[in-house]
Amino acid sequence: MTVTICRTEQKYAEDVQKLYTNPSVFAQTLHLPSQSNDNWKKWLGNIPDNVHSFVAIIKDNDKETVVGNIALRIETNERRKHIGNFVIAVSDEFQGQGIGKALLTTILDLADNWLNLKRVELTVYTDNQKAIALYQKFGFVIEGEHKAFAFRNGEFVNAYTMARIKA
Repeated sequence: MTVTICRTEQKYAEDVQKLYTNPSVFAQTLHLPSQSNDNWKKWLGNIPDNVHSFVAIIKDNDKETVVGNIALRIETNERRKHIGNFVIAVSDEFQGQGIGKALLTTILDLADNWLNLKRVELTVYTDNQKAIALYQKFGFVIEGEHKAFAFRNGEFVNAYTMARIKA
């Protein structure tokens, strides 16, 4: 299996839509399960300048399939331009195979070596232990817990704010 990380483009909209409508994936995001392919095409065709989005693609013969996505959003407020926050999703069948690590490595290289970000942060549901463990391996620490952060599967769930501050 060959994995390639590349910039997200509109041509990947259908695969990105499939990724984010997978029940195990959208359950860990703030997305609704009903995002249409047209909505994704529109978003991917108009990604703002302060958002850096990448996909993980596997190639099997001549077929490319998106199996992960990460987007780093840089704050636009003058006093917070040193901060980026990200969202990440990996197809459940490819979790635990280094896809998340590769995506995270990509945006942290960008943050550290090209954008000079001091702080990179994220929000993660408190029950997503695999993701929390991955983030901690990259130096992210839990800074706080948000009670009743989001409504998911008929109940309110909590989330952590995690951050990594570059020395």
